[in-house]
Amino acid sequence: MKELFSSPLFGIVLCIAAFGAGVWLQKKLKSPFCHPLLVAVALIIAVLKVFRIPYEDFNQGGEIVSLFLGPATAVLALSIYNQIEVLKKHFLPILMGCLVGSLTSMGSAWLLCRLFGLDEALTAAMLPKSVTTPIAMGISEAHGGVVAVTVAAVIVTGILGAMLAPLLIKLFRVKDPVAAGVAMGTASHAVGTAKALEMGEIQGAMSSIAIGVAGLLTVVLSLFV
Repeated sequence: MKELFSSPLFGIVLCIAAFGAGVWLQKKLKSPFCHPLLVAVALIIAVLKVFRIPYEDFNQGGEIVSLFLGPATAVLALSIYNQIEVLKKHFLPILMGCLVGSLTSMGSAWLLCRLFGLDEALTAAMLPKSVTTPIAMGISEAHGGVVAVTVAAVIVTGILGAMLAPLLIKLFRVKDPVAAGVAMGTASHAVGTAKALEMGEIQGAMSSIAIGVAGLLTVVLSLFV
């Protein structure tokens, strides 16, 4: 049994099966709170806990799955290319939207950390919660943050963004697909972008752009914190 759990194939199969279960559950219940990624994370944690499987064993396959994150992100360039005229037309509003979103994200995180009395390491870990994981890890590490906390915060932020963004867009009557896409990409990075692509090609393209722009702006803004 030990050999089975320590095989890279176990981690790969578990990731695929857990995400597949999440997709099935979301289609069945049609609830935003049954986001496939959230369900997959919960199922994987449950399996590792129940069967007492070391994370290191599972991660041998999990790391292989993570390798596909790069190519999957690069594919987003296609939707950006298809909407290049929209980007040219709305370049300044997109840039300003990403700037305001990044400031709001970092400012709210900093204020809440101060309010709850968190130390400098945890504060540094929480500041880049709304940017994509590689950038967030670099910012956190450079400022003495706890990188593991940063990764967890980024994941939670992305899942919450994907779950709540459609509801908030309806609540605040956001009709412009460019505004919706920029908001989702700036607030909830790649996970939010996946949801934006489901909503429409323009939303997905603008969200893809916002990931990179908001990431760069956050790197710059973090220098002044």
